[in-house]
Amino acid sequence: MTTGSWWKQTTVYQIYPRSFADGSGDGVGDLEGVRSRLDHLQWLGVEAVWLSPIFPSPGVDLGYDVSDYCDIDPLFGDLALFDTLVEEAHARDVRVLLDWVPNHTSDQHPWFVQSRSSRDNPKRGWYVWRDAKPDGSPPNNWASAFGGSAWQWDEPTRQWFLHFFFPQQPDLNWNNPDVRQAMCNVVRFWLDRGVDGFRADVVNLIGKDPALSDVSNELAGKSLVGVWDDPTAYAHLEEVREVIDAYPGDRVFLGEIHLSDPRRLRSYIEGKRLKLVFNFQLLWQPWDAAAWLRVIAEADEVFTGSEAWPTWVLSNHDNARIRTRFGGDERRARVAAVVLLTLRGTPFVFQGDELGLLDGTTAVHRADPTGRLGCRAPIPWDDSPAHGWPVEPWLPWPPEPDTHNVTTMQRDPDSMLHLYRRLLHLRNRSEALRFGEWRALPSPKGTLAYARVSEHEHLAVMANFADEPVELIEPLLSASAIVGSDRSAEVVSATQLAPVSATIYSLWGTGRLATTE
Repeated sequence: MTTGSWWKQTTVYQIYPRSFADGSGDGVGDLEGVRSRLDHLQWLGVEAVWLSPIFPSPGVDLGYDVSDYCDIDPLFGDLALFDTLVEEAHARDVRVLLDWVPNHTSDQHPWFVQSRSSRDNPKRGWYVWRDAKPDGSPPNNWASAFGGSAWQWDEPTRQWFLHFFFPQQPDLNWNNPDVRQAMCNVVRFWLDRGVDGFRADVVNLIGKDPALSDVSNELAGKSLVGVWDDPTAYAHLEEVREVIDAYPGDRVFLGEIHLSDPRRLRSYIEGKRLKLVFNFQLLWQPWDAAAWLRVIAEADEVFTGSEAWPTWVLSNHDNARIRTRFGGDERRARVAAVVLLTLRGTPFVFQGDELGLLDGTTAVHRADPTGRLGCRAPIPWDDSPAHGWPVEPWLPWPPEPDTHNVTTMQRDPDSMLHLYRRLLHLRNRSEALRFGEWRALPSPKGTLAYARVSEHEHLAVMANFADEPVELIEPLLSASAIVGSDRSAEVVSATQLAPVSATIYSLWGTGRLATTE
C-alpha cells in the first residue's frame, strides 16, 4: 500500500485560463477569473489545479509558443496577481501546477531572435540549425505535427531550423548545456514563487540524437509526436528533476508523452526523471468495457513499484470532451466519471467535464488548424444571458449553456456537477481510493468491476456499459451502495444494476461514512 507523496493521493483539475472565467472584462479568461472561483473549486473538492500556459506569447499556438518564460502574459494578468492566486489557493489547500513548454519557444523569444540574427551569434547553438542537403532540401525527412516538413528555411542565414510544431515554434537544442542551465533557471524562478510543480509539455521531444538521422520510410511525412522516444531525454530530465527535488514540499514533475506502450512511458519515471507521466490509453478507448479493463489492468501492472504511479486522463484541451466522444450520452459520461475517480493512480479532470459539457461549434481559428477549440469553449457559470461573463467570450458557448452551467446544476442534487463533487469528496477522504490496491473482479460481459482495498477499507466499483440491466456479482449482493452515477444506478432489484450506470459499494470499512458532506 502506497502513502506519502501528495500527488499520489490527489485529483488534478486542469484549467484552460482563456475559457475558465473572465475577471478583467475583455472576454478572455484570466488569473483574476481563476482567483475569483477558488471557493467554487474548494466546494467541488479540487485539491490541485494545473494552469495551461500563462506566459507571454504571440498566440500562434495559443500560449504554447512562449516568448518569455519568466513573466505573465498581460492577457492573463501580471506576476503580482499570480502571486496572489498562489497564496489564496494555498490558503484553501489547493496546489498550483504550471504548464511548462520545454521543447520549443516562440520565434519571437529573444533567444531565437538572437539565434537567427547570424551564424556566429552566441545563441545560434541554442536551437537546432542545419545546412541543406546538396540538392537544397531539408536536412532529414522529419515531419511537423501540423503537416509538412519539420524544417523551416531561413534565407538570411542560409540554413534550416527545426520545428516539430508550427514554424513559429523553433525547437530548443537541449544538447547545449547553456540551454539546460537557462531552462533550469526558469524552473527555479517559478518554484521560488511557490508553484507546486510542473506539467511538462511534450517533454520526450527534448531528447534528440545530434546525428538527426532520417526516420524510417513508414514514418516519413507523418507526425513524430506520438512515436518519438529518444533516450537522450533521460539525462536532461534528471538535471531538471535535481533542481525540483532541491525544493521543499515534494514538488511534482509531470510529463506529457504521447507513447502508446505504458512500458516505454515507465522508462521516463525510472531513476530520477519525471515523477509522473501521462498515460492516455484510456482516453483513446471506445465505449467498451473489455477494452477499458485491458488498459486499466495493464497500467496497474506496469506502474507498480516505488518509482511508478499511474495517471488517468479522459479529457483535456487537445481532445473532444468525454460526453462528445461517447455520442452525447450523459449516462456514459457519468459512468466514465465514476471509473476515472475510483482507479488507483492520479486522475485528471478537465474543466467543464463536471458540467457534462459537449464540445462547442467553432470556426477554424488561425491558431487551431487541427480543430481543437471545441473542447475549449467557455465555462457557463450561471443561467443569465451572459452566463457569468462580463462580456461576450472569445469563443462561442458550448451547447446547452442554459442548463449545463454551474448555478443551475448546483441547485440540482442529481446533476453531473454534484456527482463529481460526491466522487471528489469521497476520494479525498477514502484511504482505499487514494492509495489502496486495485483488483479486477469477475463480472458479466459488457461490465467492468473491480475492488479498491486498503487496510481499513474495502470498496468495489461496478460499471455497466451495456444498454440492459445486469446481474450483480456475488460479493456485491450484500454490500452497501454509497455513490451511484445517477438515480438509475441504484439497484433495480436485489440482484441487478441498471443500464449504462455505475455504483461504488462499501464492503466494509470507512467507505460508508466517506460521502458525508
